[in-house]
Amino acid sequence: MALVACGRSERPAAQQQIAKPSARETAQCHADLRAQSVAFRPLPDRQAGPGCGLFGAVQLLEIGVPVTNLTGIRCGQARAFSAWVRSGVGPAAFQILGSELARVETFGSFACRNVAGRGDRRSGHAIANAIDVGGFVLKDGRRVTVLRDWKSPDPAVREFLQTVRRSACKRFGTVLSPDYNAAHADHLHLEADRAGLCR
Repeated sequence: MALVACGRSERPAAQQQIAKPSARETAQCHADLRAQSVAFRPLPDRQAGPGCGLFGAVQLLEIGVPVTNLTGIRCGQARAFSAWVRSGVGPAAFQILGSELARVETFGSFACRNVAGRGDRRSGHAIANAIDVGGFVLKDGRRVTVLRDWKSPDPAVREFLQTVRRSACKRFGTVLSPDYNAAHADHLHLEADRAGLCR
């Protein structure tokens, strides 16, 4: 599926300066991931264009369940995402849908691009600080997608998706869903910032 640009930033793309995490912040984040028993590989810092780059990023290798399409992610985003999958999505799948989580499907993380509908502003994806989650596969074989199931006739499926969104809002500064706009009809945009936006 094509990745839809989403996320927010405050300055025109050509003028944006990337806020880079300090070495101390990155080291603490690595320690936090290890404490969560998350397997990861640190990635070298690199600029990828005006307002785009990977700084303090990691590649997640093992968080307990497979995750599709992830590339580099800022460490803080990786920490929040891993915790959300383990403590939010997994328990919700079992408690609400009666099956363990088998896989999380994403549309990706890092992409040097602008916000949808805002051609002058970079997305959180441009600095690897956002992940777009499109669906979940359960061990009983069911696949729940945001596009097809956000308004599912099955109340348990709707409850599951609403629950994982609420759980995400406790861990990410920006969570955008189909309730936000049409650009998010097929995914949950999860971004580790301080915006306090949960829609």
